[in-house]
Amino acid sequence: MHVDLSHRIRTGMQTYPDDPAVVVRQHAGHEEHGVRVDALECGSHTGTHVDAPAHTEPNGKTLESYPVDRFVFDAVRVDCRDLGAREPIPAERIPDVDVDLVAPWTGWDDHWETERYLDHPYLSSAAAEACVERGFDVAVDALNPDPTPTENATDDEPEGFQVHHALLGNDLLILENLTNLGAVGDRFELRAYPLALASDGAPVRAVGVSNME
Repeated sequence: MHVDLSHRIRTGMQTYPDDPAVVVRQHAGHEEHGVRVDALECGSHTGTHVDAPAHTEPNGKTLESYPVDRFVFDAVRVDCRDLGAREPIPAERIPDVDVDLVAPWTGWDDHWETERYLDHPYLSSAAAEACVERGFDVAVDALNPDPTPTENATDDEPEGFQVHHALLGNDLLILENLTNLGAVGDRFELRAYPLALASDGAPVRAVGVSNME
């Protein structure tokens, strides 16, 4: 079973605060030009996307440094739907299993395109370190594995991109803004091929391949 885990790219879609706005517009049409061609304007972290180490690490790799099979993952889904807004995912939720990637399933994609989407659960520093120790890439169905700054942030939250630095600084990849994790099993194959950009990140078409009936 193949499950689409990607948000659609469209004009005005939600982005990380202050990231480039997304515009999809018609450049040419059948009546005038005989063909349809759309123009796309967006940032490298638009929609469902992958972060390469160069996103936060000055000497980090960019996407073209990786072979395409680097973007196919043996993944484990971890149910974190009991966690509330701006609540850290503890290290105890990170399983010690033989996989490539851990996908905390927060259900926060239900809030996509709303202000509440910015107040998602996030990985605690200890959880990020557990991922590093076990060599796990990370995929989240939220905007960010770190807390996203909003007026609802609390004084005890970590600031900046500590989780990004922990993971990307150890050549581990981050996928953000997945959706529909409820449609795959707890173990699944994640295929998330990025656009062929020499960049710090790129949109992906994320697909879960699961044996779940």
